[in-house]
Amino acid sequence: MKNKVLIIVSNANAIGPQNRRTGTFLPEVAHPYAEFENAGYQIDFASLTGDTPYLDALNLADNPENLKFLTGKGWADMQKAAKLASIDTSHYDAVFIPGGLAPMVDMPEAPLLKQVIAETYERNAIVGAVCHGPVSLLNVKLSDGSYLVNGKNIAAFTTEEEDNYARADVPFDLQTALTDQGAIFHAATPWSANSITDGNLVTGQNPASAKGVGEKIVTLLENVKA
Repeated sequence: MKNKVLIIVSNANAIGPQNRRTGTFLPEVAHPYAEFENAGYQIDFASLTGDTPYLDALNLADNPENLKFLTGKGWADMQKAAKLASIDTSHYDAVFIPGGLAPMVDMPEAPLLKQVIAETYERNAIVGAVCHGPVSLLNVKLSDGSYLVNGKNIAAFTTEEEDNYARADVPFDLQTALTDQGAIFHAATPWSANSITDGNLVTGQNPASAKGVGEKIVTLLENVKA
C-alpha cells in the first residue's frame, strides 16, 4: 500500500504594506514533490480556503524539477487543491507545508491548520515544512498544552536571510517567533542547504533545503515500512 502525502499550501497572493506579490515558492513545492513522486507516493493538495493557490518564483522554471512540476501533474493538481476542512487528514502518512512568503499571511494562526498539524504529529505521522513554511508550526499546541516546537530542533528562514529578502514585507521575524516558543533553531550560512529531522518532524531553512526535506521525509516513511 503506497504512502500518502498531503501538501498544504497557502492561499495568499500578496503581503505587506506595499502588497508585494507572493505565493508558494516554486522550488519549495516542486523539489519535495519530485521526491515523493519518485518514491511512488500518492500526493494530494489542500489549501486553507479551497481557492486556487498562487505560485511565486516562476522565473526559476528552467530548473528540471520545477519545469516538470509546472508542466506535469503537480501544478495541475495544486490548482485543484481541496479545502483543508473537507479532508480527513488522518489517512495521510505525512503532511508537508512549503514556503514562500504566502504562509506568513494566512498560516500564523489558522486554527484548523494548527489542529491538523498537532493531530498528525501526535499520531506519529510525519510533519514537514520548509523556509517560511514552518510558520505553520507556530502556535501549535499538543494535547499536554505545550508548544509543538518547544525543545525541537528546527530549521526555517533565518533572521539574516529575511534582512536581505523581505524584512519590510513580513509581519514578524520567523526565527525569533519560533525561538520564543522554545524551538532549538539551527541557522546555517544564508541560502545554503540545511534540513533537519527531529523525530517525526522535518524542517528546512530555505529554497536550497527543499530537496533535502523531501528526501528526509521519504527516508522516514520508508523506515516505517521496513
